Amino acid sequence: MPIELYSEGGHRCLMFTDLSGHGDEAVQANQFLIVDDDTGAIIDPGGNLAYHELYLGMSRYFAPQRLSSIIASHADPDIIASLDRWMTATTAPLYISSLWARFAPHFCKAGKTEGRIVAIPDPGMRIPVGRSKLWALPAHFLHAEGNFQFWDPVSRILFSGDLGVSLGGDPRTTITSLGPHLKHMEAFHRRYMVSGKILRLWADMVEPLPIEMIVPQHGAPLAGPAVREFIAWVRTLECGIDRMSSRDYALPA
Repeated sequence: MPIELYSEGGHRCLMFTDLSGHGDEAVQANQFLIVDDDTGAIIDPGGNLAYHELYLGMSRYFAPQRLSSIIASHADPDIIASLDRWMTATTAPLYISSLWARFAPHFCKAGKTEGRIVAIPDPGMRIPVGRSKLWALPAHFLHAEGNFQFWDPVSRILFSGDLGVSLGGDPRTTITSLGPHLKHMEAFHRRYMVSGKILRLWADMVEPLPIEMIVPQHGAPLAGPAVREFIAWVRTLECGIDRMSSRDYALPA
């Protein structure tokens, strides 16, 4: 069953956490459904194992032909490996970074994506979903070269992709205090985020937003005090290329 992150006035945000099905063999991944009256959008639809339950979940709220958009933060397989099935079952366009727009068709049979890929420019854009609009916010190199997060101004939820990820905790538990949760986050962020400079630029960008919740693509949502604690934490995090040296580029023995 999905977790209802927000529901008010015909606008809903739902998170699916357990559709991947491979246990320890594959990384846990979240998928998201934004519903606005009789239409909606899917954010990071995931792989083939997630497709069936996500499709059924969507169908409980609106008919598949009413899906307004499929939205991808980047082009990893845990994000859009099921794209061929979504292109077959719906008429919705795919919104993805302009850097990945010509790579996404490789997930599909020939012709499936023709005329159906909207390339998000580097500065981002606003994506209509029913009466509302999702904001595609630049999150380049966090961790993909062309990467976006999605801000829903109605629910005040930031769908943050791979930033804010936790591994090993319970994805169905909302985190309100960051300190005890860092043991599930720190190693991932030090390796997968490209540099402290990029994290500081991101923090400056999101600081003014009235964020109620940060919801990553893996692991548990952050809410309450944990939101601002997380922004403060990443401002000073040494990660990615900051930590690399010649030892990491030695010829193997």
